[in-house]
Parts: sequence; structure tokens; C-alpha cells
Amino acid sequence: MRFPILFIVFFLTSTFVFAQADDMLAKDYFKNGDYEKALYEYKNLYKKSPSSITYINQIVSAYQQLEQYKEAEIFLLKLIERVKYPAFMVELGYNYQLQNDIENATIYYNKALASIDDRPSNVFSVVKSFQSHTLLNEAIVSYEKAMLLKPDYNFNLQLAQLYGEQGNIEKMFTSYIDFAEKTPSLLRNIKLKINNFISEDATSENNILFRKIVLKKNQQEPNLLWNDLLSWLFIQQKDFKKAFIQEKAIFNRQPESLSNIEDLADIASSENDNETAKEIYTFIIEKAQDQDTLLHAHYKLLQLETEEVVKENYNDIKATYLALFDEFGTFSQTLNLQISYAHFLAFYMNETVNATSFLEKTLELPLTELEKAAVKLELGDILVLQEKFNQALIYYTQIQRNLKNSTISQEARYKVAKASYYKGDFKWAESQLKILKASTSQLIANDALELKLLITDNKYEDSLQTALKLYAKADLLAFQNRNEEAINILDKILIEHKTEPIIAQALYKQGQLFESKKQFEKAATNYESIIENYRDGILIDDALYKLAELYTNHLEQPEKAKALYEQIIFNHADSIYFVDARKRFRALRGDAIN
Repeated sequence: MRFPILFIVFFLTSTFVFAQADDMLAKDYFKNGDYEKALYEYKNLYKKSPSSITYINQIVSAYQQLEQYKEAEIFLLKLIERVKYPAFMVELGYNYQLQNDIENATIYYNKALASIDDRPSNVFSVVKSFQSHTLLNEAIVSYEKAMLLKPDYNFNLQLAQLYGEQGNIEKMFTSYIDFAEKTPSLLRNIKLKINNFISEDATSENNILFRKIVLKKNQQEPNLLWNDLLSWLFIQQKDFKKAFIQEKAIFNRQPESLSNIEDLADIASSENDNETAKEIYTFIIEKAQDQDTLLHAHYKLLQLETEEVVKENYNDIKATYLALFDEFGTFSQTLNLQISYAHFLAFYMNETVNATSFLEKTLELPLTELEKAAVKLELGDILVLQEKFNQALIYYTQIQRNLKNSTISQEARYKVAKASYYKGDFKWAESQLKILKASTSQLIANDALELKLLITDNKYEDSLQTALKLYAKADLLAFQNRNEEAINILDKILIEHKTEPIIAQALYKQGQLFESKKQFEKAATNYESIIENYRDGILIDDALYKLAELYTNHLEQPEKAKALYEQIIFNHADSIYFVDARKRFRALRGDAIN
């Protein structure tokens, strides 16, 4: 019995392999435009599998490519007599349309549509056939008819895509919103699709249209979904205050979680809308029930207030920290607040002894190695602030030894290099930076590469490295919050070392310091000088982007900004600013789509 069974298996396998080979041959002929041979092969395949929709469609397509429309018509009519498959009526209608016989084409399209009345499930095959021939109107009518006949069907997503292809933005938005209403679990995906049709510009036609549709929905039948969509829209437009109004409305009706409001506060803060961010964090402090949320909000609020504080109000910030420690205690949960408080004491109030003493007590708490490392990192920074570089290196080295290969260990190594650079030991700094070029943290790797290039490009120009030492001194002063002194040192470089390559770097650093002091015109002058005189240098894209941002956000010269973003797009495609530059350029140009 074994031989016959093996023979049957061999025969069936061989038959399948030959069938596959014939199918591939037919495909290749069709792909290469040899339609006569493709037609011959597909006819043979069809004889063996007369129910294959693929072979039927390929035979019809081959006839049409050969302009043998009558043969295609005869073939389809025989099929329709034999098989009641409504998609064949679409194919026959399209065959007439190719001959400009619109009357007969319409007759058969309508027959296909009528089949949905008899059996709503026919919509799937009918629409597939309409879409294969880019007959979008007919596909839309098919979906709409099926949904009317069978309300369980939800083709709003498919309809939205078709309306989008047609350029009917209003119907597209409506369909996406209707789909989201019936399938809220897919809301995130819907937002991604809608995002392709709106921009940061609140006055753009699409943004206004989307807002009107959602507001109308909300008037007809209130639903938190509409608040969510409006909040999302306002976030895209960077109107965080309006987004906050919507998020509050959601929270007031569903006060289970503040996570969305926390996210909004963090986004507003990252986009420098500090007033709104402070308002949101204050709201979180008033409403939060769990301690972690409360502490995070206090921490973020203090960070924002510290950014804007004037010297006369330093004691108010200090008092706030102390009140929080009285309320919540000094333990691992308040670690971020403790580190932040020590930083404020040292870098703002110049109370380095108190700051160090406070953190040394923090180290006595039952902390994890990672938490201890965060404290030691700040202790090291405070010692660098005091220019006690060797003592700072002890803390940084401890972190590297105790948490090898971690991100915080790499950050500590970078700070070792930076401390060595500050005190003029450029050779040791360079050796540490070489290792960090391969850091798993892209931010650290980029910073390390930037500092290494600064040292490498300037250490050989002058055997005494005078300009580089001055620049490192200015860099240290900036770290110490002594910005005016840093600016003066950089002025000295710009006057006394005019022919050296460090000039572009000095201009850029000084421009950043002018920005921190809100001296935007002076900053712009520095960036303009880099663009004019150092077009082939590594800072050109940085200067272009910085200047464009100044023109956009502070100097109210959008046309100049647009020209600068355009330079990045066309001349610096490998720049880290490329994506943002393109986005901002399109927004300034008034594009409706991101």
C-alpha cells in the first residue's frame, strides 16, 4: 500500500507545483505587457479553475489591454448568465465605459447597486470592483446604501477615505467623527488620519471646518468625545488654554484621572506657554488625590516659577520648598523636590554650603543606587559651580563605577569631560568624549560630539590655546548663571581672535545668552553674522533655525523666517532641524496639510 500512497502524494504535489508555475508565468507576461500570451495562459488556468475571481478579472483585463472589448463583453455576459455575482456587472459596465458607451455603463453600474438592495452583503464585492477602477462616486453610493439598509454596518472609515480622495473635506471629517462615535476605542487612529488635513494655523479653512463640525455635534448630542476632539484640535494649534477648558469639562464629568490634564500641562510647558502650564499645574494641585500626582505638579510649578523669578523673590521660592517639605516630608518620594531645592540654593541664592549639606543628608535616606546617583550628580554640579573640579570628579566617578553602562553613568562621564574642559584639561576631556560618541542616549552622544568638535577644531590653532581657554571660561560662567560676564568674555574672543575658527562658536554661544536675557535683536545680529560669514561651517543650520525662530516668535518677521526655513529644507536635508523647519515653513506658507 505504501507505493500507491507515495505516488498519489507525488502526483498531487507535482500538479500543485506546475499550477503555481503556470500562474507565475501568466503574471510575468501580464506584468511585462505581453497581453496575448498572458491571455492564453489565464484562459488555460481558468479552464482548470472556472470559479477563480482572480483569473476571471485577469482575462477581462487582458482583453481590455488588447482593446478586444467585444470579446470581454461576450465573456462577461456568459459569466453573468452562469453566476449571479454582482461585481461582474461592474466589470461589464466598466468595459462599456472604456468604449465611451456611458449609457450601457450606467445601466450595469445601477444593476450592481440594485443588487445591494436585494442583499446588503453584496456591498463588499461591488465596492471592491468599483474601487479597482477608481469609480469613487459609485463606491460611496454603495457604502451609503448598505449602511441605510443594514444599520449594523459601519463603513464611515472607508467613506472618510473615499471622501478624502475626492477632496470633499467636510464629508471626510464627518465620516471620521461618526466612525469614532461608534468605535471610540479607535479614536487615536482617527486622530492620526485627521491630523493629515489640519495644521497649526487656527485660521486655516480645514481647522475651522473641523471645529464647526465637532461643535455642531456637541450641540446636537453632548458627548465627552467631542470635548476630547476639540482639546486635541486646540493642542495641534498650540492653543493650550482652550484645550485646558475642554479637559476640565471632561474631568468635571469623569473625575477618575488627571493623566490627560498632566500631559497637557507638560506639553504647554515644553512649548513655552508657561502661563497656561502654571494654571494647569495649579488646577492639578487643587484636584489631585494621589501624592505622586500632587508632588509632580508642585515640582513642575516650581520649575516654571524659578525660570521667571527675580532676585527680590528668591526667598518666596525658598519658602515654598520648605513648606512642601513640612507638608510631605523629606523621603524618596520627594527626591526630585529635594534635588531641585538644593539646585535653587546653590545656583540662584549662592548658598552652596547649605545646598551641599542638604544633599548630604538626602544621601542618608534609604535610596536606590539610581536615586543616590541623581543626588551625587547634583552634588558634582554644585562643586563645579564652585570650581572645585577635582572634588566634583569624585562624585561623577562614583556614579560611573556603581551604575556602569546606564544612561546616568554616561551623563556622569559627560560631566567629567565637561569639568575637565572647564579647567583647561582638553586632552583628558577629549578622551572621555570619544567614548561617549557611542552613547545609547542620543542626546548625550550629540552633546559629546559637539564638545569634541569644539576642542578638536580649536586646540591646534594656538599652541597656548588662549581662545579655547577663554571660551571654556565663558561656558563655565554661563553654567554658573553669570551670563553678563560670559557675554563679556565672548566679546573679548570676538575682538582679539578674529581670524581663529572659534569665532563662529563664540557668536553662536553669545547669541544663545542674548536670547536668555531676552535681547532678541542682539541675538539675531549674531546668528546673521554666522550665516553671512561661516556658511560652510558646522553651525550654519543651527544659526538658520535659531534666527528663523526669533523672526517667528519674537521679531514678527514671518517672511524672513520662511526664507530661512526654506534654506534648511533645500540645503540641509540631513540637519536635525529639517523636519521642524519643513513643518514651520508650511505653516507660514498657509498650507492646509501638515
